[in-house]
Amino acid sequence: MHMAVETERTERAEGYAEYTDQYIDGAWRPALDQGSIPVLDPATERVLATVPAGGVADVGAAVAAARRAARAWGATTPAERLVPLTRLRDGLAAHQEEIAATVTAELGAPIAFSTATQATLPLTVTDSYLELLPDYPFEERVGNSVVHAEPAGVVAAITPWNYPLHQIAAKVVPALAAGCPVVLKPAEDTPLVARLFARLVDAAGFPAGVLNLVTGTGAVAGAALTAHPEVDVVSFTGSTAVGRAVAETAGRGIKRVSLELGGKSANVVLPGADLARAVNVNVANVFVNSGQTCSAWTRLLVHRDRYEEAVALAAKAAGKYVPGDPTDPGTRIGPVVSARQRERVRGYITGALAEGARLVVGGAEAPDGLTTGFYVRPTVLADVTADMTVAREEVFGPVLAILAYEDEDHAAELANATEYGLAGGVWAADTDTAARFARRLDAGQIDLNGGRFNPLAPFGGYKNSGLGRELGRHGLEEFLRYKSLQY
Repeated sequence: MHMAVETERTERAEGYAEYTDQYIDGAWRPALDQGSIPVLDPATERVLATVPAGGVADVGAAVAAARRAARAWGATTPAERLVPLTRLRDGLAAHQEEIAATVTAELGAPIAFSTATQATLPLTVTDSYLELLPDYPFEERVGNSVVHAEPAGVVAAITPWNYPLHQIAAKVVPALAAGCPVVLKPAEDTPLVARLFARLVDAAGFPAGVLNLVTGTGAVAGAALTAHPEVDVVSFTGSTAVGRAVAETAGRGIKRVSLELGGKSANVVLPGADLARAVNVNVANVFVNSGQTCSAWTRLLVHRDRYEEAVALAAKAAGKYVPGDPTDPGTRIGPVVSARQRERVRGYITGALAEGARLVVGGAEAPDGLTTGFYVRPTVLADVTADMTVAREEVFGPVLAILAYEDEDHAAELANATEYGLAGGVWAADTDTAARFARRLDAGQIDLNGGRFNPLAPFGGYKNSGLGRELGRHGLEEFLRYKSLQY
């Protein structure tokens, strides 16, 4: 987290805003807790704004509002819930430019990427639930029983900074669609787009208390929300370490928990695959959003016979990613989100070289001409082995590790040799071969020969990558509980 003292020594950006309110019970209300959090522009290190550092009092007020709204909102029909959800969707569509600019300002994502992905993906997710909700079977006959799918209760949605609005939409929209009120606690690095989302919810006409926003740190506001006895469901996206703490706290309260956690995904290129396409897509996959993607293919696995060819292809592809001003439409890669994240990523690069990895492109030094801003050189590492730290731990930065395998059994062993199991890729001469190999991987979502992202398919991981699923029908069902009436 950023400490408040940073506001004193960091230059404020032009148009600096000081927010002192939280969105609770259908209105913007003065924060009850003391303190503020500075929001920095990662490209300039200037303070964009400050937001309230919510704590026990703000969380308590938000949860109480959600609890008051729960029974009436839960009793609405899907058709009734569709009305404000559709207006929310229209608000997201109308504010695409503002959303993209806000994400670029507080995250540092290049404006072209913010426009094409950060702003549009939440709209796509919302559209998917508008299509799914009318036909979802909230009532089902099973033998001599009728099974009712009912709202699971008050939801605590704790979201990360890397895809700040997408992660909000992926939790809040299905929760609202299911009939659950929500208390949203966004990441402290990127709270401004969450405030914009709350504005759109307010304009959409949801009943008071159905969506509440509390800005604050994870250690204070997030912990208070997770432990609150009136919260029924905790949906958290973030690191595996914090996810464990969330699960432990929620478990003591017998709360339902959904965890979308870390990843160390492998992209396996089998013999006969289009190597050039596989490598180029892999480099783009890792460097987009400055490597801050939980499902990024950070390990490229190539047969030893074509290993050096793959390394050369990766080096050439990486040359297209020159760090620069994220507000420039031509910039492909901007800074990482914070000074802490920059030092973390640089530390992994330095550590990998000390363990014997070969530096192909990049390195731990600041990019040329970028002494201000939280920039990291896009980095490709070769001669990486499975026992190296960079092959086992999540870097969350623009760092690609290339490993060699001997045969398909060895490739599967390497791909699974991590505590994570979120995503992956497989490339082969044909999709049937790719699919057969993909079934051997311990991961929740695997792209075959560059298969496209599907917002209707469940997203989530195996092993330490989490519990539960987001998106589509499976994402809706995270917020439902079931009552059987026997006849």
